[in-house]
Amino acid sequence: MTDPSTLWLTVTNIALGIVTVTCILAVGVGVVQELAARARKRAELSKLNQEVSDLAAAFSRGHAFDSPSLGVTMADGGEEFGKGGALGKTEER
Repeated sequence: MTDPSTLWLTVTNIALGIVTVTCILAVGVGVVQELAARARKRAELSKLNQEVSDLAAAFSRGHAFDSPSLGVTMADGGEEFGKGGALGKTEER
């Protein structure tokens, strides 16, 4: 190592080794961050999926809002059940 003609070669090799190790560490950190982000995303989607399932189960009963004071609502503006309404009468043609 005392020879000046090989000193620059040794210094260059050490510098290239440091750069290589730094690049490998940077790639490793990037991979770990990507895997952690995917795991977080999967957990959030699982939580969201559970919330959507709960919401769908609430709507599957047939009524979106449980309000007994409204009675049976009719989207087509039909007649009430008890007064010869749509279910109580037959159509005549």
